[in-house]
Amino acid sequence: MTHPLSRLTADEIDAARALLAEHDLLGPGVRVPVLALEEPRRAEVAAHRDGDSVDRRVRAVLLDPATGTSRTVLASLSRAAIDERIEHDPAADGQPPITGEEMEGVDAIVKADPGWREAMARRGIDDVSLVAACPLSAGSFDLPGEKGRRMLRVLSFLQHRPDDSPWAHPVDGVVAYVDLLERTVVELIDTGVVPVPEEEGNFGEGPYRQSRTPLHVTQPEGPSFTVSGDDVVEWEGWRFRVGFDPREGLVLHQLSIMDRPVAHRVSVAEMVVPYADPGPVRFWQNYFDAGEYLLGQQANSLELGCDCVGEIHYFDAVVADPDARPRTIRNAICLHEEDDGVLWKHTDVFTGKQAVRRRRRLVVSFFATIGNYDYGFYWHLHQDGAVELDVRSTGVVFTGAYDERGSRWASQVAPGLGAPYHQHLFCARLDLTVDGAEGRVDELDVRRLPVSAENPYGNAFERSVTRIGSERDGGRMASMKDGRVWRVSSAQRRNRLGEPTAYVLEPEDGPTLLADDSASITARAAFATRHLWVTAYDPARRYPAGELVNQHAGHAGLPEWVAEDRDLDGTEITLWHTFGVTHFPRPEDWPVMPTASCGFRLAPSGFFDRNPTLDVPPGH
Repeated sequence: MTHPLSRLTADEIDAARALLAEHDLLGPGVRVPVLALEEPRRAEVAAHRDGDSVDRRVRAVLLDPATGTSRTVLASLSRAAIDERIEHDPAADGQPPITGEEMEGVDAIVKADPGWREAMARRGIDDVSLVAACPLSAGSFDLPGEKGRRMLRVLSFLQHRPDDSPWAHPVDGVVAYVDLLERTVVELIDTGVVPVPEEEGNFGEGPYRQSRTPLHVTQPEGPSFTVSGDDVVEWEGWRFRVGFDPREGLVLHQLSIMDRPVAHRVSVAEMVVPYADPGPVRFWQNYFDAGEYLLGQQANSLELGCDCVGEIHYFDAVVADPDARPRTIRNAICLHEEDDGVLWKHTDVFTGKQAVRRRRRLVVSFFATIGNYDYGFYWHLHQDGAVELDVRSTGVVFTGAYDERGSRWASQVAPGLGAPYHQHLFCARLDLTVDGAEGRVDELDVRRLPVSAENPYGNAFERSVTRIGSERDGGRMASMKDGRVWRVSSAQRRNRLGEPTAYVLEPEDGPTLLADDSASITARAAFATRHLWVTAYDPARRYPAGELVNQHAGHAGLPEWVAEDRDLDGTEITLWHTFGVTHFPRPEDWPVMPTASCGFRLAPSGFFDRNPTLDVPPGH
C-alpha cells in the first residue's frame, strides 16, 4: 500500500494526465509546468499505519499559451476527482514557472528579429548560427507594456565553434525582451558596441597532472544503511523517508532518531540569485532558481566515481514534462556513508586510559544545473544526532565585457572579461517536530557582564534567552558577535534534568539580501532580508516567496503570513532559514569555478541525556 508521502510514480503521473484531460483541463496546447504531490497535513501522516487507505492527491499548474491564462488544479487520483480549481490573474498573481521548451524556443524567436540581427551585424557578427541566445527570467519592474505579459529577457554569447564555451565571449550591450506567448521580441535594448572578448574559456580537456595515486573507498561488507520500500532509509538510529519535488528537488520526510521525531519535513524551498550591476543591460538580473526554473526538474543523473564514491544507493526521480507525461531522471539522488574524522577522543591523565572513535556520516544529495551554475545539495546525518546541510555552488560564473576603465559592479576574470558581483541566497524550510508536534522557539545569545560586586574580576558571561512568541517576532538576524543560535524545544517532553528536549539551529551569519529596501527584488525575495522566520505550520504555505514567483510583483509568501501574527508558543511551527554566499568572482573562478560551500547545522541540545555515541565501537 502506498504511503501518503511516497514519491509520485510514472503510473500516477499518467493517471493525473488522464484525469485532467477527462475534465477538459488539457485543451489543445495547454502546458503543465508543475505536477507535484499534494502532501497531507502532519497529523494525517503521523496517524497513518501500514495498510491504511491513502488519498493520493496532486497539484498541477496549467498554462494555456493561446490565451495566456493559467490555473492551479488540486485533484485526487484515488477518488478520480477534481477537488479545486484556482484561476490566476497574471498581472496580479504572477506567472507559472518557465518550462524547458520555452527556454529552447527563444533562440529561434530572437534570431528571427531584424533588430537583433542588425545589432549583431553592427558587432561584425553576420553568421548568427554560433550565437547562443541565453533566455533569463524577466522579473517584475513595472515597465510599460509588461504587466501581465509572459516574458523572458535574452542576452547573447558567441561561440568560435560548436564545442566552444560561449560564456567566454559575451556579446555585451544588447538585450532582447521576448514575449513568450506572442513569440516576438517586444523591445530591444542596445547601448552600443563593446568588443567581444576573444580568449577561450574551455575546460575539462586536459592535459592532466600525473601526481595522484588511486584513492579507493570500499565497504567490503556493504553499507551500514538499509533502504526499504524504495523510500525509507535507516542508519545508526536514524530513520527517514526520501522524497522528491519538481520545484524543491530532494526532500527528507519524517526524520527521527532512536524512534524520536526530529522533523516532519526538511527541504530547500527557494533560492534567489540577485546581481549587482545596475546598468540598463543587466539591472533586471535576479533569478529564483526554484520558483522560476524548478530545481527538481533540472536535477542531474549522477555518475558513480564522479559525483559520488563508495558504496552507493541511487534513487531515480520521476517528474512530469510539460505534456504531463512522466520523465525519469536516472540516479537523481545519491545515498552513501563517509568517514568524517574523529568522533570523540580522550587520554586521561589520571587513569592513563586512552580511547578514540571514528566518526562517520550519512550523506543524501542531489545536483541541479540552472543555466551557467551547478548546485549540489548535501544533507549530512551524524551519529551524535546532528543534521547539516551543505550547499555547494560550482559551474561557470555569468560574464560580460570588462573595459579597461574597470567596473564598480564586476571583477575581471580574464582579459576583457568581467563577472558581475552577485549573491546566492537559499531558504530552507524546516518543519521541525522535536519530540512531538508542538514546540517553542527561543533566541539564545551570549552576554558579556561588566565588572561588579558579583563579577569582581570581569571574567563572567552568561546566556540570554528571548522567546519568539508570535509570527511578527519571528523575523530574526544572525549575529556572530553574540554567538546567536535558535533553540527549538519540545512542548511535550523533558530530559532527565527537567529541561525541555531541544535542537538548536546554528547559522553561518553571512550577509542577507544586499539590495535596497525599495528595490523590486527586495519585495519579491523578502524572505532573504532575514536569516530566520518562524511561522505557524500550514501545509498550504510551501514556498517563502509565494506560489507563483515568476514575474510576481512581490510581498507574497512570508510577508503575508507573518502579518497574521499567529501565536508560536507551544504550537506546530515551521522555521525558514536564509543562508548563502555573496560572490565577488576571482580569476581562480574562471573558466570553471571550484565549489563554494554554505549551509547550517541542527544540533541536539538536551535532546539526549548524555553523549549518544558512547556505544560506537572502536575502529579496526
